[in-house]
Amino acid sequence: MTFRKYLVLAGVTVFGAAGDSVLSHGMKQVGNISIHDLPSLIFAVMNPYVMAGILLLLTFIVLNMTALSWADLTYVLPATSMGYVLLALSARFILHEQVSLMRWLGIVLISGGVGFIAGSPALTSPAHQDEKSPFLAAQGAARNGGPENPTHAEEAVSSGVEP
Repeated sequence: MTFRKYLVLAGVTVFGAAGDSVLSHGMKQVGNISIHDLPSLIFAVMNPYVMAGILLLLTFIVLNMTALSWADLTYVLPATSMGYVLLALSARFILHEQVSLMRWLGIVLISGGVGFIAGSPALTSPAHQDEKSPFLAAQGAARNGGPENPTHAEEAVSSGVEP
């Protein structure tokens, strides 16, 4: 894995935890809101901390999408789960919330799980890119102007005929 990919995973971890923490701080300032009360929702979004939290979480989503484009979900989620540690530390020392012993133990278990995946490959099989879902195959066919059949394309290339 490249340094850039590690940087993306670190970004997912940091921006997710920071976004949740800042959003939580803003929502505590705003107070209770209801989805049925449109003015309260608009008022909540206008809070600078809520707005900053939303922007941080949007950055998290973009980085998470980037990571998921080159790695399996079962790799990305555990690899970025150190965000739970950052979140707990932020909740305890910045937001001054009480974090119970059971929550700390859960965070330790999650962090231990990260060690199990740390040495594993980002993709569980090298054929991952070739095994497309029917949805992706239809997208590829629409883009290329015809049905997608990798077997026939490979045969055509090996025989020197254009697919």
